[in-house]
Amino acid sequence: MAELKVVFWSGSGNTESMADFVAKGAGEAKTVSMEDITPAELADEKAFALGCPAMGDEELEETIVEPFVAELENHVSGKTIGLFGSYGWGDGEWMRNWVDRMEKAGAIVVNGEGVICADAPDDDAEQALKALGEKLAKEL
Repeated sequence: MAELKVVFWSGSGNTESMADFVAKGAGEAKTVSMEDITPAELADEKAFALGCPAMGDEELEETIVEPFVAELENHVSGKTIGLFGSYGWGDGEWMRNWVDRMEKAGAIVVNGEGVICADAPDDDAEQALKALGEKLAKEL
């Protein structure tokens, strides 16, 4: 069985916790910080997960995540992607924008939306994240 890659950037640790739940749901998975992988390394993957919290005015983190995602857009057509992240305020606009961006680049986003939670993942978020991992693992 192939190993799902769960790639994330986390400022406070909340999105890293979310990545761990995605990995648990997948069974065979590797969590890796966006700082330790390149978009090209995901080019041959059929499916993977990406996580980033909302930053600033509900945006992707601008120094690591934004450049990573911009380059990754060239490699996502036809791939199944699970998106996830935490937020401290707002209504999830950053995630809706991210989903739209990945779909416009040709990706299939699981459930057509990302999994989000306010601050640290609660029980509902944990279950949604594990389900996301399970769905992505079936795509490998």
